[in-house]
Order: sequence, then C-alpha cells, then structure tokens
Amino acid sequence: MRFDEGLASAFAGVALANVSRAFPHKLDHLIVAGYEPHAASHVTLHPAFFGSYDWHSAVHMHWLLVRILRLEPGVPEAAAIRELCAERFTPTVMGRELDYLRSPAGRTFERPYGWAWLLELRAELERLRATEPSAADWAAAVDPMAREIAGRLLAFVASAPYPIRTGTHANTAFALILAIDFARTCHDPALEGGLTEAADRWYRADRAAPVAYEPSLTDFLSPILAEAAAMRAVLPEADFRAWLDTFLPDDLGPLGELPRVVNRHDPQIAHLDGLSLSRAWMLGRIASGLPAGDAQVADLLAASRRHLEAGLPRTVGGEYVGEHWLASFAALALGDVP
Repeated sequence: MRFDEGLASAFAGVALANVSRAFPHKLDHLIVAGYEPHAASHVTLHPAFFGSYDWHSAVHMHWLLVRILRLEPGVPEAAAIRELCAERFTPTVMGRELDYLRSPAGRTFERPYGWAWLLELRAELERLRATEPSAADWAAAVDPMAREIAGRLLAFVASAPYPIRTGTHANTAFALILAIDFARTCHDPALEGGLTEAADRWYRADRAAPVAYEPSLTDFLSPILAEAAAMRAVLPEADFRAWLDTFLPDDLGPLGELPRVVNRHDPQIAHLDGLSLSRAWMLGRIASGLPAGDAQVADLLAASRRHLEAGLPRTVGGEYVGEHWLASFAALALGDVP
C-alpha cells in the first residue's frame, strides 16, 4: 500500500469537510475567573483550528492537507486545499490562535500532543516550500506560534524528571518524534538538543519492555513502540540496535496482534483503530533504524503491514468519532516523513 493520488483524494475530501465542521466539538478551555461569555464559542477562540471535533485533530487534519498538497499536488481537491490554507494560515488568524496560547487559559493548553502536531504542521509547510509558491507565506504565518511552542516544549522537557508513559495524548515519546522532525527541518538546534537529552534521560536505561501490558482499552498509541520509535530518532544505528536488544523482545507478543475494537460508536474505544495505524507507523520506523539484513526487520515490517491493512478501511466513511482524525495517522503510516 502506498500514498497514491486516489487515496490522497479520499483523505483530502474527509479532511476538508472535517476542518470546516464546527460541531460536534469537544472544547478544552480553562475558565480562570468568573464567567467568560466568549468561552462558549470555540470558533471565536480558535479561528484556524475550530473543526474536526477538537483542536488537536483540527491541527493534524490541516497537516494532512498540507502533506497531500506536497506529495500529490494533482489531486482534484488541490485548489480547495490552497484556498483553505490561504484563509487559515495568515498573520491575523494565526495571531489569534497565538493570543489564546498566551492567555491564562492557554498556558498548558494541548501539552504535549497538540504542541507536537502544530510543530509537525510547521515542518510540513517548510517541506512544501520547495514546490508550492504560497507555502513560504503560510509557513511564515504559522512560525510565531511554532516558535512559541518550541520554547515551551524545551522548557517542559528540561524540567520533567519523568516521561509520560500513556497510550493517549499525554505520551511524551510520541511528542518527541514529531518535535524532533520540526527541530531538524526548521533548524532549531537548541530544541533538538533538549529533546535528545530528554529522550536519553527518560528512556536510555529502560530494559525488558512489558509487552503483555498493552493495549489498554482507549489507547491510540503504544507506549512501548512510541518509546522505541523515539529512541530510533535520537540514537545512531549501532547504538539503537544495542538498546533495542535489551528493550524489545524478538517476539512482539500482543504488540504484533491486531487490537479488538468492540464499539466504534464510543469515541474512546474507537481510539483502538488509531492504535492499528500508529503501530503500523512506529513498527516501520523501528525497522528503518536497524541495519540492512537485520533478522528482526522482516517481522517488524510484517506486523506493520497487518496493522495498516486493519486500520486503513476505517479512515473514510466510518463513524465521525474516528473519521475526524484517523486519516492523518494513516498518512504517517503510509510513509515519507517524519
């Protein structure tokens, strides 16, 4: 399976509809003191990222549209994607998003998951600049918010004595992977150094990952595979192979088995479809960090394919609780970068 024009067009249709769909919406807003009338309107608070059910999903569905425009610029939806980017990625609109981030309600808003996806959106816009004339303006509009988040993330990881080992949004390893891609693509050596130091401090001594403990019922990330994929991003090949030998058993156990999704109407349990897709991506990343001909590569890639085949049919035309975000994870699993 690959990211071809047909699949890109299907994903573009889903993403364009979702990022403009204001309701239903899950609002995450801290009311600092008393009643705030403006808090009732998430469209007012977030003029760029008001759709796709919640703020972070809106961010990564915008990322998906930018990636589609870069990888498959001939899709029928290309003009609509350009129009949307021209409307959303302006200094005025993104300035209002940044104002919220700097408000009392925004101090820890979407940390670290939404932060990481905003950084990855900025990295994707940087890559798009090579082929899309307007991308430089879009990237410049998003850049102040990305730099604000980069600074916050650097301070956060420097002060955090422990990682967050969860299968949902707070997972620090997943955030590291996307943020490192931003740091390398957009030339932020201070952030890259801080993230590399944090990964080493948090994960380098880990041994014998408890694969039997996964998954949990609402996981859309594998804490174990996310950690391994994060270490793949920061370690040289030989060091990564040596670390992986002590961390991940040859038999993936439940990590190689497809998750059972018993209720796709439930937005939390439906996370497990995303787990299939994120596992596919992470298993592929881990395999790509191993030496050519390594004995474990074939098993990792076979497990990656199984998970991608299971999750991909759920990305288009399914329940909105999944369709508002799953295609972006499929796009990660289908390749290219990060």
